[in-house]
Amino acid sequence: MDIESDKNNSPFRGIGSEALKAFLDAKVAQYNRSEFIENDPIIIPHMFSQKQDIEIMGFWAATLAWGQRVTIIRKCKELITLMDGAPYDFIINHEEPDLKKLLKFKHRTFNDVDTLYFIAFFRQHYEKFESLEDAFVPPSPLKGEQKMQAVEIALNYFRAYFFSLPDFPHRTKKHVSSPSQKSTCKRLNMFLRWMVRKDDNGVDFGIWNRIKPADLICPLDLHVDRVSRKLNLINRKQTDWQTAVELTERLREFDPNDPVKYDFALFGLGIEERWGVQF
Repeated sequence: MDIESDKNNSPFRGIGSEALKAFLDAKVAQYNRSEFIENDPIIIPHMFSQKQDIEIMGFWAATLAWGQRVTIIRKCKELITLMDGAPYDFIINHEEPDLKKLLKFKHRTFNDVDTLYFIAFFRQHYEKFESLEDAFVPPSPLKGEQKMQAVEIALNYFRAYFFSLPDFPHRTKKHVSSPSQKSTCKRLNMFLRWMVRKDDNGVDFGIWNRIKPADLICPLDLHVDRVSRKLNLINRKQTDWQTAVELTERLREFDPNDPVKYDFALFGLGIEERWGVQF
């Protein structure tokens, strides 16, 4: 049966699990390719080879990833230019006068106050640690059932750690979400996908090792949400953290070791093939 052919109210009801897996695997192969990163925010960290630059600009690109992708990429490149083309070096070695040129940076509701706090956080972190991965790994090892919630714990830990600097600006908190707020944490889950997933396709980086690909949660934006509901991968009415978990659990049935690879298929169907507006 042609998966896309029946466009009634529930076009995928009755589609077997194996047929759906085959369909999604084909879409992963179609979209998990380096040719597709040119117009995606992940192109920003791909501009760098040093691990810390990849982490910093990957995190920033994910944070700014709302609105039109062309605008997101342009604003990220503007930010890189303001940091003299070397984000990690700028963050570690800047002096107070160097920050003045960053006061004009803004993307939607992200402004100079947020920019300066991000730089302050990165500086204090990289003065203690070699990698940003340490910001997502609680100091105490996970035990028992905690291992089943590894990413949820990591994201809650990260947000608390990120805002641990004295006198952090409260307005900046809206730019860093967590499961404890019931957020889908789309941007952070996307960033983790970039840093953690490992394959040879030239899209995700796979430079982190303490968070496992099997533990990742699928980034759930509007496109992925709509396509997933059309595919009957989501039953939960609202869209929140538990919805992202529900979707990921379904995707683990197709690939328990790398469930988030299907983000390529779901997002590609939504943004490239516009499934969300067809039905």
